[in-house]
Amino acid sequence: MLNDYIENYLQETKQIADTVSKTEIANAVDILAKTKKEGGRLFILGVGGSAANASHAVNDFRKIGGIETYAPTDNVSELTARTNDEGWETTFVEWLKTSRINANDAVMVFSVGGGSETTSLNIVNALKLAREVKAKIISIVSRNGGYAKEVSDACMLIPVVADERITPHAEGWQGVVWHLLVNAMKNKDI
Repeated sequence: MLNDYIENYLQETKQIADTVSKTEIANAVDILAKTKKEGGRLFILGVGGSAANASHAVNDFRKIGGIETYAPTDNVSELTARTNDEGWETTFVEWLKTSRINANDAVMVFSVGGGSETTSLNIVNALKLAREVKAKIISIVSRNGGYAKEVSDACMLIPVVADERITPHAEGWQGVVWHLLVNAMKNKDI
């Protein structure tokens, strides 16, 4: 039984690799290259396991990709103060306002569902601000992609291949895709 589970999981991973959009990945690399060239910053947003991925990705984009990168969830004191004083829905948008997000910047979203009118409102509100200031938006999402997919300039939609494993595949593929992006930037010499 365990061997069957392992085999299924790995087969699902292969299926995702065969169907994730290479065009959207290339679009994301181009956006990141332009952001870096123009002296813009990259802000990575994620909640839960995606927040942990955002923190790791900040390291990689800064150290390997050479692009100024931040995640609001890396400062737990500010995050929890904003949650307590202003509400969860405003945590990312107010952080981006303080960071003076602008048209030279990019926002990258790691999210299983991508946000909606009732879920991940902190991501949705941040993306509304990003659109308002004309920052580029990149997302790595699953399910139907939610609001993030609707407003992204590049969206890597991780297909649902097994309903019971949406989150592990979505969050696992966030890592696959951001590592691909970082190394594409490095190898593209941008």
